[in-house]
Amino acid sequence: MNDYGYGLWFLVVVNTAVVLIFAASFFHPTSERDWRAFGTFSAFVVALFTEMYGLPLTVYLLSSWLGNGFLGLDLTHDGGHLWAELIGWEGDPHFSPFHLVSYVFIIGGFWIVAAAWSSLYRAQKAGGLAVDRLYARIRHPQYVGFMAIMVGFLLQWPTLPTLLMFPVLVYVYRRLAISEEGETRDRFGARCDAHAARTPRFLPRLRTDTRPPRSRQVRTP
Repeated sequence: MNDYGYGLWFLVVVNTAVVLIFAASFFHPTSERDWRAFGTFSAFVVALFTEMYGLPLTVYLLSSWLGNGFLGLDLTHDGGHLWAELIGWEGDPHFSPFHLVSYVFIIGGFWIVAAAWSSLYRAQKAGGLAVDRLYARIRHPQYVGFMAIMVGFLLQWPTLPTLLMFPVLVYVYRRLAISEEGETRDRFGARCDAHAARTPRFLPRLRTDTRPPRSRQVRTP
């Protein structure tokens, strides 16, 4: 696609709605904290598709600052695939290595969000603490899922607003996670502390031994 591919506000609205409805069906926000987490993700998606199909602010700024001759930046849809331009990809940018890897993060992120919600729903229904499956590896898999999706979109279509937003959103998710842990600790006490002691917040350990330590038998003479 070598023509001007922007100003398509209908596609901005449709793609934003599809992604957010799809994400909400996986995340199932119910509490105020859930809606805050979903709201920050929504802001990222709106900024992304606004530049992808509406107003190419990043491409415009970079081409004006660096000149159209630098990396061949121009106001076309293909020009928005900045990582492909950076590595000098000559084929369809939708098949560049960055774009293909982005699908792994996006699909994997949605899977993490859905799988985590399933475990959380069962735990809440039973009145217990979610500690199985993904929750046995990390304490906040749903937030990790959203961050993975955002990384996927950044690999697919990086923009200055979303690149600036991403560390801010990670900080917001961290604050939400800490707040959630405080409420969970008030409810479950020692069980929550034990789970936190053996389970990382966001990044899983390469090898995790979830088995309880075996007690040593002391031989008496």
